Amino acid sequence: MGGVTSSMAAKFAFFPPNPPSYRLIKDEATGLLLLDTYSHRENVDVLRISTRKGTEIVAMYVRYPMASSTLLYSHGNAADIGQMYELFIELSINLKVNLMGYDYSGYGQSTGKPTENNTYADIEAAYKCLEERYGVKQEEIILYGQSVGSGPTLDLAARLPRLKAVVLHSPILSGLRVMYPVKRTYWFDIYKNIDKIPFVKCPVLVIHGTADSVVDFSHGKQLWELCPEKYEPLWLKGGNHCDLELFPEYIKHLKKFVSAVEKPPSQRHSHCSKRSTERPENSRRSTDYLEPPRKSTDSEGKPRRSTDHAETLKIHEYKSSSINKFEKLNIPFEHLERSRRSVEYLDQSRPMVDLHMERARRSVDWTGRIR
Repeated sequence: MGGVTSSMAAKFAFFPPNPPSYRLIKDEATGLLLLDTYSHRENVDVLRISTRKGTEIVAMYVRYPMASSTLLYSHGNAADIGQMYELFIELSINLKVNLMGYDYSGYGQSTGKPTENNTYADIEAAYKCLEERYGVKQEEIILYGQSVGSGPTLDLAARLPRLKAVVLHSPILSGLRVMYPVKRTYWFDIYKNIDKIPFVKCPVLVIHGTADSVVDFSHGKQLWELCPEKYEPLWLKGGNHCDLELFPEYIKHLKKFVSAVEKPPSQRHSHCSKRSTERPENSRRSTDYLEPPRKSTDSEGKPRRSTDHAETLKIHEYKSSSINKFEKLNIPFEHLERSRRSVEYLDQSRPMVDLHMERARRSVDWTGRIR
């Protein structure tokens, strides 16, 4: 059963750049790893990190002087850290944070194959590296998940009770819901974010474009509604799936969010649990409880695009190529993984889905639909 799920994930969710946008080289003088497309920076480390799945992922760590927060960034499905490099540098500077970005198994120069479960192991390995190598504490970390990266981000966030914050950038409710307006969670679905976000207990910022042609705007809206600790969302009018960083409001709102969550909880209350001021009048009511609904979130129409896109971050060629030891927890990662698996596959005992869903699942070319 798990193999079927992983196979479905690979077909619709993963499009690693081929060839990768970078190669790893070793500086002969210092012995340091470098990306061949960029010169060495004193504040950037390039790393190889081993995961519990036996793969070795490539990551980069950007230091910012006197930073009090560290951003752990999980990128989208058609990028690697070579393409994200300049954006990571700009985010670190603008937000005044340390930042770690990593490539999933099978992406860039990371070994192995991209699967749902491998991405969970990948983000865990990156998290452990932050703790063990850089001395970062759980309560100093902001998890940032873009598009498919919202999957590993929320899977980890739901299991870490003392995180500083979470950012969801063009997130998905689940893999199947990107393509079909299903009203329940099926066992073969992947990245079941709709079921995990109610267990995230830190402030959550959701960013989504209203004209997203890949992951409908309604995904971001419903995930925001399900957050126990909401932060004022950012709905970018006319924003598509891969251009949100070009809007001036993007970096402005992120700065505001980071500044808010770096304050003591007693001082940041007024910033959190805010309602969106740009929601349609007939949007669903807030659902601040643990039982997630199974409502379809696919909208019937797409908002028109805005042509007023001002660029504020120097992200160079990134958008043109991309369309797309834990904090001394009482339970080790291996036990957490078994617990997560037992929850995800509990539904295997359900009766087979109806014939219509089976025919749709078998007949549709997943790759063609997501591109």
